[in-house]
Amino acid sequence: MAPSSGLDTDQIKDKARKDLLALLEGVQGKKNLVLERSLAGPIGVFVKFSTLQDYGVDKVFWLENGNVDSSQRNVVFLARGDNPTQTQTIAEQVKKLQRKGETDHEFSIFWAPRRTLVCNKILENEGVLGDVSVSEFPLFFVPLEKDVLSLELPDSFRDLYLRKNPTPLFHAAQALMLMQQHHGLFPRIIGKGDNARRLTDLLLRMRSEIAVGEKSSGRSHSVFGLTPSSTIESIIIIDREVDFATVLLTQLTYEGLIDELVGIQNNQAEVDTSIVGSAPSAQQSHDSVSRSAPAASPQQTLKRKIQLDSNDKLYEQLRDANFAIVGGLLNKVARRLESDYESRHTAKSTSELREFVNKLPGYQAEQQSLKIHTGLAEDMMKNTKSDIFSRVLEIQQNLAAGTEPSSLHEMIEELIARNTPLPVVLRLVCLESCISGGLRPKDLENFKRQIVHAYGFQHLLTLDSLDKLRLLHARASANPLMIPTSVGGVVSDAKTNYNYLRKALRLIVDEVNEQDPNDIAYVYSGYAPLSVRLVQCVLQKQFLANMIKGTNTAGVSGVSSVAQGWRGFEEAVKNVRGRTIDEVQSGEDKAVKARQILNGHGEKRTVLAFFLGGITFTEIAALRFIAKQEDSKSRSHYLSRLSSSSLVLKKALIARRRIIIGTTSIISGNSMMASCTETANYRAK
Repeated sequence: MAPSSGLDTDQIKDKARKDLLALLEGVQGKKNLVLERSLAGPIGVFVKFSTLQDYGVDKVFWLENGNVDSSQRNVVFLARGDNPTQTQTIAEQVKKLQRKGETDHEFSIFWAPRRTLVCNKILENEGVLGDVSVSEFPLFFVPLEKDVLSLELPDSFRDLYLRKNPTPLFHAAQALMLMQQHHGLFPRIIGKGDNARRLTDLLLRMRSEIAVGEKSSGRSHSVFGLTPSSTIESIIIIDREVDFATVLLTQLTYEGLIDELVGIQNNQAEVDTSIVGSAPSAQQSHDSVSRSAPAASPQQTLKRKIQLDSNDKLYEQLRDANFAIVGGLLNKVARRLESDYESRHTAKSTSELREFVNKLPGYQAEQQSLKIHTGLAEDMMKNTKSDIFSRVLEIQQNLAAGTEPSSLHEMIEELIARNTPLPVVLRLVCLESCISGGLRPKDLENFKRQIVHAYGFQHLLTLDSLDKLRLLHARASANPLMIPTSVGGVVSDAKTNYNYLRKALRLIVDEVNEQDPNDIAYVYSGYAPLSVRLVQCVLQKQFLANMIKGTNTAGVSGVSSVAQGWRGFEEAVKNVRGRTIDEVQSGEDKAVKARQILNGHGEKRTVLAFFLGGITFTEIAALRFIAKQEDSKSRSHYLSRLSSSSLVLKKALIARRRIIIGTTSIISGNSMMASCTETANYRAK
């Protein structure tokens, strides 16, 4: 396999755009695009509506609305190929347009990411399979940022853990196999969790199938099967169910808190115009797929979609910071902008004045961004200062710190009595259940009774779903310290033992400097996400060992090799739910030596941290913090202090790492609860 230039998320974005535009170009003439609503956001990340218009798209309709018209002869449907309900909807709309008989339509269906036998069968049963042209749109990873790749499967959490549907596993395996085919095999697969094991087995099986296919086609050897990657060092797979507690906690970074209070979908948030102001006229044009869809109702016009990504340089500075310091950061930017604007009065020559005029568009864009984020921060501040928010945060932090849960029950019961939103209450009782290995049967029945009486009897089904997920269940032992753990990954009902891991991996850090943090615990103001601590167990062994011992970690970003896997933290990993994975994908000696030569000395290597089942924005912030520590620039002062006798240590530090974050979707505690909440209202007639 030819050497790769490295894992570039921009290349993935460009390929997705080219694939979609090539499919549209294949449909000659003007066309109406009928789009599944959940695909609009992901597609809007890499292509603008104006670009689709250049390729013949006249109008965009939501598939769910069923309102496509006959204005164009060509009708293109774009939907997920693993959703039988949407396939049925497409068949009905095709027959509806055929019955009108006003135009002899040409129908095309683009299945993302693949067509399935179920979809073919439904179309055949409905009698429309012969009337449509079917193609595949291989949309797998959507690059939300340069360091974040998401499959954007909104139901992946519910599918994996509640419905036990393996489809997200298969999509993840396909996406990762495409990455291996382009960049070479992952030299090492490290992971934790039962679904992580299943994903690893799928990857190994797919590799074998490709190797067999290459041999049967007459090739003398399998190039793909023999060549490990020269740019990707390893993949670390974290199954979401090993650490549900982190998701249930309130996110305290700026980006995480926006997701908690407003909601972020596909790098966009819908915010009231009274908070961020109305959109400038230049932004009111249809510049993305999600904005080009059917017109909103009068009530919805009060909302404005704002873009939240690294194109906004101010947002890039703010997003990973703890919300406690965001006000000060915004104040500094405001003062700097004011100083920059005042500099026009000190311009003494035409060249200085011309320089100011050239910078003016940048100042204006930054001023607009500052206005948006100041409005957002002020509105969020009102929420964070409320009595409900403070009480919820107090309960969460006490539970995370290991406080006796029964002492907090009165506060939770008070929140129920005050009609606090149901997701908030459910997150608290589920958090206690996760950390304590379940609730005492008496306490569990008491909470269930109060929730059903306060919020409705339909939530008996909600509580049942939470029990199936093992998010809310009775404790087998009266002692919360007696939590069954997996030994060798054999115990089927094993739970993550937070009581042991709290000390073993130092999940609680008492003194946190949010202005200048030295540990990932700053993202939750004192709690280090277990899921990210597990990544540190692989990438930053020395740093984490020093953290646990309480010794100075300044300048030490983790002198460790991924080749060691979980070594040094085996006992801690045993106390985490699910099976442990450490697989080496080796090749022939010649291929390995070639990879080492291609890699060279001091070459930045990529580690892919893949979160199966979803990742929060706060965990992304913590992983970015690790990535900064892993960068060689942050180690330069430490290298200069090493003696010549520390040559081996120096070489280990010179090798830089780049962390790419992969996931099935972005989740939060609210979306986790929404996936379990019964929405039907069962009232007696």
